[in-house]
Parts: sequence; structure tokens; C-alpha cells
Amino acid sequence: MTNEDPAKTTSEMIRDPLSDSLPTITDWLPDSLLPFWEAVAQVPLLGALILTVTFFVLALIIQVVVFRSLRGLTGLTASLVDDRILNDLRKPVFTTVFFLGLALATRSAQLPVGTALIVNLLLSVMVAGWIRAALRISSELLEGLERHRRFTLIEPRTIPLFDLSIKLVTILVGSYVLLLIWSINPIGWLASAGIVGIAVGFAAKDTLANLFAGFFIVADAPYQLGDYINLDTGERGKVSAIGLRSTRLLTRDDVEITIPNGVIANAKIVNESGGPELKIRVRIPVGVAYGSDVDRVDSLLCDVGKAHPETCSNPEIRVRLRNFGASSLDFDLLVWIDHPEYRGRIAHEILMEIYRMFMREGIEIPYSKHDVYLKPTPSE
Repeated sequence: MTNEDPAKTTSEMIRDPLSDSLPTITDWLPDSLLPFWEAVAQVPLLGALILTVTFFVLALIIQVVVFRSLRGLTGLTASLVDDRILNDLRKPVFTTVFFLGLALATRSAQLPVGTALIVNLLLSVMVAGWIRAALRISSELLEGLERHRRFTLIEPRTIPLFDLSIKLVTILVGSYVLLLIWSINPIGWLASAGIVGIAVGFAAKDTLANLFAGFFIVADAPYQLGDYINLDTGERGKVSAIGLRSTRLLTRDDVEITIPNGVIANAKIVNESGGPELKIRVRIPVGVAYGSDVDRVDSLLCDVGKAHPETCSNPEIRVRLRNFGASSLDFDLLVWIDHPEYRGRIAHEILMEIYRMFMREGIEIPYSKHDVYLKPTPSE
């Protein structure tokens, strides 16, 4: 049985892991000021007060003088990103300088209890401030790089991937530093997190499947924001948002559909906005009766296609005779339009005009006919 020292205080039970690495004020003072500090240190609370006031004034000087000078330099650029980053750095820099002074003052005060606890709290607040600032700065940097197109790798479809990755790394590094501050062995926590991660993985396998599918969709880019896509499950619409868990489509009925990325990753996707240009070709089938003047039909269909204000002149409009049908000559009018989402309306307007044109020109549009002959029964 061991005997514990009754004089052992509560502050000694909370170990300060940075007590050896954190410099004291004597490490920073010039030799000429050491005698003055040694005299002041005879009254610990007075020394702590002097340190607190000194570092507070130093933090104010840095915030007012240094940041004002840097703001003048950032004002010379047209971008607002550097101004926002500089504004985000003001608070953590001030907090770091002032709280470092508070930590030194706490150690110099020679408190009977709680010295290590107070120092650890001050260091934790400093780390938390830098984590928050790093998260904000990373988002603003990505937004600025995407807007100015400095790097081809950073574009709207890859922003969520980079944003999530940077935030995860920042939080992991910050958490690791916080564990070190409080003398917590991170190895044991990592082992526990691995066991918990396995359990969570089985419980949330669908969510994780959507998450990994979101990574692959962002990396592979089968579609982008604003593209008009069709899925083999029947959904059709404009891509309004691409997230790491789901993708949202805005249909022509002005209804937004949210589709899990796991479903899209395993679906056949027809991207109507894909290819070198946004234009899409609309195929309009038209049938005319046998005996019609095919050259006249060809010319009339071309005129109708060219007359529509929303069809493109390049590529040019074409008419093709596709088939000798059972009761009609089957033509295709091929027109190009700029916006895939207007395909239905434009096809409707062109079909209406074709019908009017054929009625005026006397061209017959065949339809199914049945002739019924009644055979008289022989009289008895």
C-alpha cells in the first residue's frame, strides 16, 4: 500500500504537457531588463498583471498597425478574396497573442491551484479559433480560385470534393492538437474510433454508399450544374445541385427531384447537354400519303424548320426520308436548338405549323382506315 502526499494539489493532477516547451518571459527579455523582471517577479500577481497588459497592448498594435498596412496592400488588387482572408485572420491573431500573454501570466502568478487547467483552456481556445478561421479561409480560397479560373482542376463540380477534404483534414489536425494539449493519448482514441467506425459503417451503409458515389460523380463528371439529363429510371430535368449525398433535378413541371447518388451511379445517364456544344438535335417524324410529291414535301418541311425563331441555322436543317411505311412515306425533320429543356415546346410548335402547311398545300397526312364490306346472305 502506497502513501500519497497530502500536499499534492488538484493542479498537479492536471498535467500541463506544454510546461516544458512553452517559453517563460525570461527567455524573451533582453539582459538589460532581467533585473527589473526579477524585482517584479517577487510579487507574482503584479508580474502577471504587467504581462497581461503588455500582451494586450501588443495584440492591439498588431491588429491596428500591421493589419491596416496589409489592408492597404490588399486594396491594390481587384479581388476581394485577400480582403476577406485578412479579415478572417484578425481575430485568431489577436486571440493568439493575447492568450499567449495570459498563459505566461498564469504561470508567473504562481497560483496555488488550477494553473495547468487555465493554461490548457487558453491554448484550446487558441486552437479552436485557428480551426474556425482555417475553415472559413479554405471556403473563400476555393470560391476565389473557381471564380477566377486560375486552375482547371477547381471548378463548380469539384468544389464540394475539395471543400469537404480540406475541412476533414483541418478538423482532424485540430482535434489531434487538442488531444495533445490535454495529454490524451490519440492512439487509444484512434483504435476506439476504428471499432466505432465499423459499427457505424454497417448501420449507415446506404448513406456511405451515397457518399462514395458522390465522390465518384464529382471526379468522373458525367454531368455538371445546368446540364439537362435523362435517367433510365424515367427522371428528366436540369441539374440544379450536385451534393456528396444526392443530386437534385429541376423538371419542366418546376418540381425538384432529389435522387441519391448511389442510384445515379448505377443508372444509365443520357446527358442532353453533353458534347462539344450545348445544342441538341430534335427529330420530328412526319408521315405523308403515298403519291405525294416528295420533293415538295422536302421543301415545305425545310421551310417550316427554318421559319421557327428558336431553331439554329448552323448546323443546317435537314429532311430525311426514312422508311416506306405500311400506309405512309415516313420523313424526319432534323432541327437543332440551343436549349434542350425547350425540346418539347419547340417540337409542338413545329408540328402545329407542319399540319397547317400541309392543309394549305393539300398534302394528305395518312391515318388508319378500315373499309367494311357487308356481304348479303343468300336467300333461302
